[in-house]
Amino acid sequence: MKILDFLSAAEVDFDVRHHEECFTAQEEAAAGHIPGHIFAKTVVVRADDEHILLVLPASHRVDLDRLQEELGARPVIVAESEMAELFVECDVGAEPPFGSQYGLRTLVDAHLTQQKRIAIRACSHNEVVLLSYDDYARLEEPEVVTFAALER
Repeated sequence: MKILDFLSAAEVDFDVRHHEECFTAQEEAAAGHIPGHIFAKTVVVRADDEHILLVLPASHRVDLDRLQEELGARPVIVAESEMAELFVECDVGAEPPFGSQYGLRTLVDAHLTQQKRIAIRACSHNEVVLLSYDDYARLEEPEVVTFAALER
């Protein structure tokens, strides 16, 4: 999936920022001069043989115990090799938060829903897209769950 084509076809107003290659969400947010609380990082877990895409602020981490309560099953963060198989046209670790486009259930952490605009990865480690949270939610229709805790 070409994220920019997807957003354009959906008539979403968005901005693209290019920056030097970064590999962690916090580094990428800093490189793009974007606050970590609006940068949407993605994590994939497996629970009861189902892959689930988690979307949360870069300033937060997944609380696996809290997520287990929500899912009713113990989630396990998947290895990079599994990520590469699920998101073939993306750089590993640069997956966009649109699980529905890859056949995955998508959960967004409630902290991110409070933002007017969010920044997302566009399948590469040097390109970030800014769009309204409302447009993201309209396109993806993610389940809103509280599963993240502020990074210490």
